Amino acid sequence: MKRTFIVMLSFIIFSCSKNENSGNKNVIVEEENPKPKVVTDPIAEGKSLIEGSDCLGCHKLDERLIGPSYKEVAEKYENTPENVEMLADKIIKGSSGVWGDVPMPAHGFSKENAKFMAQYILSSK
Repeated sequence: MKRTFIVMLSFIIFSCSKNENSGNKNVIVEEENPKPKVVTDPIAEGKSLIEGSDCLGCHKLDERLIGPSYKEVAEKYENTPENVEMLADKIIKGSSGVWGDVPMPAHGFSKENAKFMAQYILSSK
């Protein structure tokens, strides 16, 4: 009885530890180092990132909500690489006191994505 149990247990462990893809030639395996996404239109990418985030809860393109409209931001800051960098930092780290008493919380965006977002905002002038 013990021997049968051990054999069955060994079979179960062996079966579960087999490579799930063995014998299945139609399985797509993701690469360990995927190719970086190529962005051909940083403005469209920034718009897409903003639309997919929580930004629109406080900001609109042309009207003030809790925070300034994107057009107000674009009017205040010239569209330069330095301002894109500065706004990207504010998007990532948060900001307070520039547009009123309500602080903008920090967001967990990558620097690259925050720059795309800032480029979109500054292009809305």
